[in-house]
Order: sequence, then structure tokens, then C-alpha cells
Amino acid sequence: MAFAAEILPSDDTLLDAYSASVADAVDRIGPAVCRIERIGAGGHGSGFVIAQDGLVVTNFHVVGDARAVRVTMPDGASREGHVLGRDPDTDIALVRADGSFADVAPLGDSKRLRRGQIAIAIGNPLGFEWTVTAGVVSALGRSMRASTGRLIDDVIQTDAALNPGNSGGPLVSSAGEVIGVNTAMIHGAQGIAFAVASNTANFVISEIIRFGRVRRAFIGISADTTNLPRRAALLSQVTTNTAVRLRSVEKNGPAAKAGLKEGDIIAAIDGRPVTGVDDLVRMLDAERIGRETLCTVVRRTGVSQVKVTPVARTS
Repeated sequence: MAFAAEILPSDDTLLDAYSASVADAVDRIGPAVCRIERIGAGGHGSGFVIAQDGLVVTNFHVVGDARAVRVTMPDGASREGHVLGRDPDTDIALVRADGSFADVAPLGDSKRLRRGQIAIAIGNPLGFEWTVTAGVVSALGRSMRASTGRLIDDVIQTDAALNPGNSGGPLVSSAGEVIGVNTAMIHGAQGIAFAVASNTANFVISEIIRFGRVRRAFIGISADTTNLPRRAALLSQVTTNTAVRLRSVEKNGPAAKAGLKEGDIIAAIDGRPVTGVDDLVRMLDAERIGRETLCTVVRRTGVSQVKVTPVARTS
């Protein structure tokens, strides 16, 4: 019996498909990417419009303490913007620019990201406006230190080239959705850059719109997302495949006082599954400050219920 030979796509075909994916994503998001300058203070960075009424996302370190900024779009239109709120703990700021905008950049769901998928950075590095670089999502669930000294959890690592001026610009998927806010690169390293996950940015934006600032309950931990073994899921009575593992526990913090330790896995809070760091961030809102919170904790010795009382997060 004769078998038909498998026909594989040529290198040119694969390259064209990759090029088309990147170009289509840039065509969709690029018109919503802006240059941001502090009025009277010098320096610039990037940002992107998320709503037609002029809401613009950028980095805290791009706007600093400025109240007003200049927002310039790819078509050359320049408008004044006012900083609505800023969150140094996640390096996110929200600006309201004057006027209306036809093009917006939708925020995607960073929880669905996978290592190896295409990541596209758009911004204004070193004065070269609206530059596009592309790479892949190198790693997920990284932590990096914010200017406040606290750790930003659930950070995306990418090898898409970033340079000064890229800060605040979008990291984009091939589907044309913003998956992160570009925030940092490591000087002297090649192919290592970071973006705040879109789900974290979405939480911060919602808090700023509602309250003008981000309200948080604090328990004194840093964490990352980890797989939850099936046996542990059954014992903890949750139906998810992932949870949160504690990377460090702050001495004398609420978590330490409650008996939580490095390596513990938090599978649920008050009976609600914690599938990742972004879930943990959302659950530890201002409503939990001073309120006893029940954490379902998975350890090698089994599953236990630990009561933690969060405190108000300062700064």
C-alpha cells in the first residue's frame, strides 16, 4: 500500500505566517500606543489608550509625581493628560488625556499565557518613536522589586528587546491583546526584560477608577503560581489545577504570626480557590483589612486551615 508523502510547510511559508501574526497585532494595537512626557520635567516613556474617553495606562516611574503629562499619538496629535492615580507597588499609573480616541488597546487575560508564545513590544525607546520588537514569553510568575522596595508578583519575562523609553508601553500577544505593561530591562543582560501582567494592571486600573488609589490588605508574603497536585486538590476540596506557593514570609508579618511558612501552598481563601498570584492580589482587598481570613494551606504533612488577619498596607 502506498502512502502519500506528508507535505510540510516551507521555511518561507512559516516566516510569512509569523510575520503576518506580528504585523496584524501591531496594526491593531499600534495606533493606540502613545508617547508620554512629563510637562516641565523632561524625560519620556510610553503608554497606551484603553478607553475612547482618554484613559491611558503607563508606568508609575514614567509619570513620577507629575500631575500633568503630554500625550502624543502616532498621527502627531498631542494632548494634555492628567494623572488620575498611581500605584508604585506595581509600577502602574493611569492618565486621563483630553479629547476622544478612536483606537484602543484591549487588555487580555494574562492567566492564559504560555511560555513560548509570541510577545510583541511597542513603544518609544531612546527617542525612536513607535518601535516594534518581537520575541516570546520566556517565563511566567516572576517577581521583581518595585521602587517602593516591595516585590511585584506575577511578572512576565520576555526576550522582546526593551530600552529606556519602552517603559509603560504594551506587551502584545499575536491575537492583538495587551498581555503586559513593559516595565524594566536588566542592564548588561541580553534578552531579559519584564512586564507587569495585564491582570495585575487591570486590578490596579479598576481600583484607581473607583477609589483614586489601590487599597490593599497586607499579610507579608511574596508568592508565585504553582501546579496543585491532584491529591492535594482533593484533600483541600478545590477543583483547580494551580494554586499559590509562598516564596518568602516577612518576619513578624500577619502571615508569619499565623504560622505560614516559605513553601506553603495556599489553595483557597475563605473557601474560594486561589488559582494564581493575580487571584491572591484581588482577594486581599481593603474589605479584608482587620478581618480574620481562613487560608486552606497544603503542606507535605497534609492540608490545614490557617487563620490570618490582614492589616492595612502602608505607602
